[in-house]
Amino acid sequence: MGERRLLDPGLGPEDEQYDRTLRPRTLDEYVGQQQVRENLGILLEAARRRGEPVEHVLLCGPPGLGKTTLANIIAAELGVSIKTTSGPAIDHAGALASILTNLSDRDVLFIDEIHRLNRVVEEALYPAMEDFVFDIVLGKGAGATSARLPLAHFTCVGATTRQGLLSAPMRDRFGAVYRLDFYTQAELELIVARSARILGFEVEAAAGRELARRSRGTPRVANRLLRRVRDYAQVRADGRGSLEVTRAALAMLEVDELGLEPLDRRILSAMIEKFAGGPVGLETLATAVAEDPETIEDVHEPYLIQAGLIARTARGRVATDLAYRHLGIDPPPAVAVQPSLL
Repeated sequence: MGERRLLDPGLGPEDEQYDRTLRPRTLDEYVGQQQVRENLGILLEAARRRGEPVEHVLLCGPPGLGKTTLANIIAAELGVSIKTTSGPAIDHAGALASILTNLSDRDVLFIDEIHRLNRVVEEALYPAMEDFVFDIVLGKGAGATSARLPLAHFTCVGATTRQGLLSAPMRDRFGAVYRLDFYTQAELELIVARSARILGFEVEAAAGRELARRSRGTPRVANRLLRRVRDYAQVRADGRGSLEVTRAALAMLEVDELGLEPLDRRILSAMIEKFAGGPVGLETLATAVAEDPETIEDVHEPYLIQAGLIARTARGRVATDLAYRHLGIDPPPAVAVQPSLL
């Protein structure tokens, strides 16, 4: 569980440096999510014309699809500052008050993992988002009094991988909610080509297609794989990203033809070999592969479902016949007819 993986949602120092370098800075540079881009563009332009702050925005979807990038683009398009924090980092109402009172008019407050705000902080955020005031309690006991601090008219941009964990009052305070989906291979090819140009790394068109195909529909994974291929090319080859070099690098990284890494295959193997293909519960599966349940549910499971390798049912997770075949195992007859029904 302590190992760093290509799909780990946390970013190390090197990843953060390159992440900032490769991120698009405007909506025009942003590739993919066309419907979200169009709707967001209208929202921003309307706010600019009225000279008003943008309504609060909620961005939902699996890790690595561009939620943080869009938050930064919103601030850049409006020409305002952005304050970035996360749900777990705001551990008490005082910390939230410190952040809110330092915002200027129309600034963007980006809260990543907003579903992980504790209840006290969440309730303190409600009046800040709705009425731009912050309620504080002065003193203790019988002599305590309440006061309201006026706040700048800011825009809260929340990001979540688990929209269902947000309370209804919190969701209702967002005027715009956008769901980000996995990217197509064509979109990822454009992202790989753009990132390669920024990095000054020559990548053949066929190699770019191979990287896009194995990137799990996720730009963050595509950029990480590209950087690792660049390392391999500089150390083991002539510094160019040919198809042969790219395949060799990905083989060394243990990223297979579908973009699965070792933990993905362990999840599928455990479901098939230990639980006869399922159904199996999340906690039981996590124990079987010695991994955190949230990591499986937020990072690995969305793509495995998208790729048709597993299905979620009322009784638990089930491996499809495609999962059996991907691991080189003949599916039992009962499984072979399931995918169309799941």
